Amino acid sequence: MKTAVLVKQNAPLEIYEVEIPKLDVGQVLVRVEYSGICGKQIDEITGRQGEDRFLPHLLGHEGGGTVVEIGLGVKKVKPGDRVVMHWIKGTGIDSAPPRFSYNGKMLSAGWVTTFNENSVVSENRLTPVGGDVGFDVLALLGCAVTTGLGIVFNNIGLRPGQSIAIFGVGGVGLNVLQGAALVNAYPVVAIDKSAEKLEHAAKFGATHTVNVENTDPKTVLAELSKGRGFDAVVDTTGVNAVRQAAYEVTSDKGLTVFCGVPFANDRISIDSFPLHFGRRIIGSHGGNTVPEVDIPRYLELYRLGRLELDSLISARLPLSEINRAVDLVKSGKVCGRCLVRTAPA
Repeated sequence: MKTAVLVKQNAPLEIYEVEIPKLDVGQVLVRVEYSGICGKQIDEITGRQGEDRFLPHLLGHEGGGTVVEIGLGVKKVKPGDRVVMHWIKGTGIDSAPPRFSYNGKMLSAGWVTTFNENSVVSENRLTPVGGDVGFDVLALLGCAVTTGLGIVFNNIGLRPGQSIAIFGVGGVGLNVLQGAALVNAYPVVAIDKSAEKLEHAAKFGATHTVNVENTDPKTVLAELSKGRGFDAVVDTTGVNAVRQAAYEVTSDKGLTVFCGVPFANDRISIDSFPLHFGRRIIGSHGGNTVPEVDIPRYLELYRLGRLELDSLISARLPLSEINRAVDLVKSGKVCGRCLVRTAPA
């Protein structure tokens, strides 16, 4: 099978042809049809969290595909099943991660990888789905959609009429917006430095937008909240100054959610006094998603026309152009998700 491999940080991915190993207990062979490119993969490539001790290794953690073969003990899926591939643990066996080899070197791989034509996946990183929803849409449910909606429903528990501000409206941020719109939050404010992304955000439920290139977000948010601060503020960027600003515009009884992962060794300084009287800060781990419960529920919302997923997809490129796709995401010009068509023609 062909797979994109991270051989060296801050260098192009390399396309290798590798053999598929024999399946171990709890492992599933999946033909990967589409993979999303999440910010986490960009972080791995650029070394945002520091040196990578597992090079060379495979990448990708959100995908849609078809089960080809199952290993011993697997009961959750069977050959022919359409599946969402996700990094968040679900039910089923937590298998050993697979190991591949190329030119005498061991290639590491996690419990799910998606920048490849086929993938050996742990049973608990798969959720079977019925119907004929496109594999491109299924890939979105592996991370972007579940994380964004989970932040609203699970982490925050946002209620009708409560206010929310979202710093960074890429793939995850757009789904935070969608979730906020679904519960009739108000105002729902999108903050970004890209005019194109903010225009896109307005279609996903933002009642107000703030372009930080020409507007001070703190001033606008103070006006919109009548000086009280927002009930919930979400940072998807991981940028220190943005994380700081997110905390500062949160109300005294509000919740700040850090979704974006910071750079290695970055630290913020906050006034912790309000924490004694009701203000809270949390880090989101995939929106506390329960894959077997949440993914079917979100798919039903999509089928009912209540959830917009198709227009989250901004670009589709073949696996052979994976580095172009990565560069496109790194440029910040992708309004939603860039997908890679991983399955061979």
